[in-house]
Amino acid sequence: MGKGIPGLEQAYHILFTGALIFLAIMVVLCLVRAIIGPRVADRIVSVNMMGTMVMVIIAILALMLEEGYLADICLIYAMLSFLAVIVLTRVYMGVYREKKEREEKKHGGI
Repeated sequence: MGKGIPGLEQAYHILFTGALIFLAIMVVLCLVRAIIGPRVADRIVSVNMMGTMVMVIIAILALMLEEGYLADICLIYAMLSFLAVIVLTRVYMGVYREKKEREEKKHGGI
């Protein structure tokens, strides 16, 4: 990137480093939200956001280091992150449905 223009390589490096630092801070904040989130839905959304930000971090590193295989890793991570969120949502919905059915049986029998 920026091989022909003097100073552009350094500008890209500073920009990418700043973006990586910002994204790292945001991932930590999402992790805090996932830990203290009052509802399970908040936790699932924060896990999904962390996965998305990690994908962006990997993509920035692929540009910064000029390594093409990191783009492949980013795509694989995207698929795994998507599947993890789907599984978490399915588990949460199953637990919620069981809890609701137990409450209906408890209140219906009275």
